[in-house]
Amino acid sequence: MWILHKIFSKISKISLLQAAILTVALILISSITMRLVEPETFPRFLDAVWWTMTTLVTVGYGDYFPESDFGRLFTMILLYTVGIGGMGIIIGKVFESFSTYRKMKEEGRLTYSGKEHYILIGSSKEKLENVVDEIKVSGYKGDVVIIDHAERCPIDHNNIHFISGNPAEEEVLMKANILEAKSVAIFSDDQQNFAEYADGKTLLTASRVEHISKKYEKNIYTIVEVKKDKHIALFEHANVDEFILSNDSVSRLMAQAALHHGSSKLFKQILSNTDGENLYEIQAKPHWNTYREAAIELFDMGAILISEGSSLDIARRNHEQIPKGAKLFIICDESTYSRIVG
Repeated sequence: MWILHKIFSKISKISLLQAAILTVALILISSITMRLVEPETFPRFLDAVWWTMTTLVTVGYGDYFPESDFGRLFTMILLYTVGIGGMGIIIGKVFESFSTYRKMKEEGRLTYSGKEHYILIGSSKEKLENVVDEIKVSGYKGDVVIIDHAERCPIDHNNIHFISGNPAEEEVLMKANILEAKSVAIFSDDQQNFAEYADGKTLLTASRVEHISKKYEKNIYTIVEVKKDKHIALFEHANVDEFILSNDSVSRLMAQAALHHGSSKLFKQILSNTDGENLYEIQAKPHWNTYREAAIELFDMGAILISEGSSLDIARRNHEQIPKGAKLFIICDESTYSRIVG
């Protein structure tokens, strides 16, 4: 018992890889030994492996068993004592590894290695859930990586990877594989009562993203939520691609709803992909020369051309040439969009 205690103490401290190598070695040694000692009992090497495995995992079907005294002594000494005990420790290590992996993932300590993902930084649980749901409704099947100071992932959702840490640190952003992301969305800190503090924190993170972009010569598309429009100039200096004015947006939507009754339903439908007509981005067809040609063909297909990028004045410039690589935005339903891009 003292010897077995020493052996199992050593086995319990080895790594999972070493345990796997030890297990394979034990199975091979036992199988080869029994095949050589009793070739009549185990006519094929696979039969010996089968017997070894059923013995180690204590299933013991009884279809194969050693008949010689040496075979039985070998089984009792090596497999019944060392083998079965060692296998129990190894199986325990496997489940322990799964548990450790899950715990590390929940706590945001694992590095993300995927590509073409969306990164969301900060924000409240409710806001994050809305963003993730909207991304998934759009048909996106990839992953979303959330970076936050929290000890655990703020939301429970499929295809969510969580990184815990300070998003203003390069190491944390690199753990989210920011260089391979589709875009990075930085939300304002809702817990900050002062817009200056909230925007200052957001600007610090945005500046770090821009630093990484320049350092690795990667074009990282960045969207930020800004509390005050007066701070936009600072974010423009940090080369942020898009700005969402959190407070102003709500105020202006309220004003529009007051002036034009029912307009909020229009904005809600454009902003959400859940139902009805939605906003889609398309590439200009090769045979479209002017905005007019594009608008007429799209209208015949059931879609409305509303802008080229952020320019909403294309109706007044309908005879102008569509520039190469232009991003056209249309409003239509999902089936019409599929026909257009298909």
